[in-house]
Amino acid sequence: MCIVGMAMLGACANIGSPEGGPRDYTPPALLRANPMPGELNVKRSRVELRFDEYIQLKDQQKKVVVSPVQKEAPVIRTVGKKITVEFRDTMKPNTTYVIDFTNAIEDNNEGNVLDGFSYAFSTGDHIDTLQISGIVLRAKDLEPMQHVLVGLHTNLHDSAFNKVPMERISRTNDKGEFTIRNLKPGLYHVFALNDVDGDYKMNNSEDMAFNDHVYEPSARLFTSSDTIFTFDKRVDSVYTATHTEFLPNDVLLSFFNENKKPLYLAKTQRIDDKRLWVKMSTVTDSLPHLAILSPAEHSDDWCRIERRQGNDSIIYWLTDSALIKTDSIKVALSYLKTDSLGGLVAATDTLTFAQRKTNAQIKEAAQRVKEEEKYQKELKQAQERIAKAKAAGKEPTQDDLVLLEEDVRHRFGLLPKLNIELAPSSLGITDSISFTTDVPILDIAPTGVHLELAKDTLWIPLSNAPMPQLADEYGLLRYTVPLALTPGAKYRFSIDSIAARSVYNGLNHSAVSREFTVRGPEEYANLFFNIVGVRDSAVVQLLNNSDGVVREAPVVAGEAELLNVEPGTYYARLFIDRNGNGMWDTGDYSEHRQPEYVFYYNKKLNLRKNWDVDETWNIYAVPLNLQKPDDIKKNRPEKKKNSLEPEKKKKPGEEDEDEDEFNSKGFGRGVYSGDKYSDYRNSK
Repeated sequence: MCIVGMAMLGACANIGSPEGGPRDYTPPALLRANPMPGELNVKRSRVELRFDEYIQLKDQQKKVVVSPVQKEAPVIRTVGKKITVEFRDTMKPNTTYVIDFTNAIEDNNEGNVLDGFSYAFSTGDHIDTLQISGIVLRAKDLEPMQHVLVGLHTNLHDSAFNKVPMERISRTNDKGEFTIRNLKPGLYHVFALNDVDGDYKMNNSEDMAFNDHVYEPSARLFTSSDTIFTFDKRVDSVYTATHTEFLPNDVLLSFFNENKKPLYLAKTQRIDDKRLWVKMSTVTDSLPHLAILSPAEHSDDWCRIERRQGNDSIIYWLTDSALIKTDSIKVALSYLKTDSLGGLVAATDTLTFAQRKTNAQIKEAAQRVKEEEKYQKELKQAQERIAKAKAAGKEPTQDDLVLLEEDVRHRFGLLPKLNIELAPSSLGITDSISFTTDVPILDIAPTGVHLELAKDTLWIPLSNAPMPQLADEYGLLRYTVPLALTPGAKYRFSIDSIAARSVYNGLNHSAVSREFTVRGPEEYANLFFNIVGVRDSAVVQLLNNSDGVVREAPVVAGEAELLNVEPGTYYARLFIDRNGNGMWDTGDYSEHRQPEYVFYYNKKLNLRKNWDVDETWNIYAVPLNLQKPDDIKKNRPEKKKNSLEPEKKKKPGEEDEDEDEFNSKGFGRGVYSGDKYSDYRNSK
């Protein structure tokens, strides 16, 4: 069969045209090989492949694979029209060897690609011919995974994927599709792997995919009516032919990362005189504990903690003046880290946070010291004059009294400032009035905060308006006013000068005020989904043009409502929320748990102002590999150069119509339906 295949390739070979002639649109063709394709009882460890034109190997490292897996990688060279492969491992007896080039071979001049090319021979008196085909999609967003490793195990034990190199391998093409060729009859587990360390085994930090199904490859014959086209793609003749179909050809592998990254202390830094930063390698439920060793004299309440959700980034805002003034702070940092067995153990490190000041910062600090000394001298003199005046029964001068007021120090720039930045003046219907600060706030005087509502031409104070509060439990610099705003209304929010005090005793020097207009419901669109095929808890996510989540809503009784959405172009994704926590959860190989299943609405959503949109969405109606719209797909197929037709400009939202090796829209191949996505669904 392989010899016939080579003969057909040779028959289709097209010698390159002389310079100045018509453009060459045909890919390179194999003319001869040593050993021959499909040759038996091969003893030599060197392979030579000669083509009909000058060739090159593109992205050899990520596209070319050899089966069985080699302990020492073969040396692959390209010279002129020839590819040579020298095996360094000892050749195994009675074994079928496959060199899978996927789409790495292309001609030198035009870049025409020889797609799906593989070459096989056997060291025994029999060559294996079965195949397994499928696709690898990233679980969380259905992106086709390009050029990732796909492999098989005949060892069906769970530990094989972790402990034993995969036996036969291939790589996905630029559509995420794969074919593992020249297999012997038997039972197989199929895996995909981003093999970072090159050992053909899975470790917990690598992206991977598994399928609990045990596959038994087979082949069957079928007949079809085939059309022969001329070189310029006109119909030449139609005839009935017999084909061989290799099964299974629809294996779906959902690619994911278990997020079992090792936990360790990644980085520490003193950002400036007031902030210490601790960075952990990954998220953790445990907040590191930082104890000051020196300077020994400091207050118990020496910091405010700002952190990111997941505790992988923590900022300690120093509030003790002794620590702020100290150039070097010695601490004991206690935290949890991953040990050699993968468990969590307690660790304590002694660290020094040193402040590195620039020359400009040193000069600025020296200038502040001089100004403070000058003020203290003037203050002392004023205090003495006030005391003398009172002793003589006289009133102190106003200038001397002013020097006693703390606000003077702020006006002179001698105390830290507190900067307040109000949110933009246009608010959405679900927004809140908010502001940010540059340092944490200690307190805000209630009498200095004002919220007013516009009535005709008057501003009416809202006496029952709540005080600003931190926007969330993690940050220290963003505040919101927890008040349900009236759509279409106009508000004015103000903070008087010296009303807010920072943890560094700094006041806001000037008042801040802004008028806010709340947009009305007529400025928005409403989106309603009637979901078909969901029997479990599920969440619909509204996506922007970058595949980013804008809004989300639960599926309740087969319906999802997304109200008051900004007009624009959107897409939609749904995930089956198996555990009901409202978040997409990844999988776990040790627990045989697949990632939560994801589906895309395969059409663009154009939402207009003051408009309701109703859509019916059957999550299983479109094959899974065709659901994600091309407009938001990031891993797109490479553009084919070997085409006689001019490139067709695709309209927005229109799907690609390029044919592919798997005939995704054709007879029985490469159609990965939603029904096959989830075994548990069929068992309900």
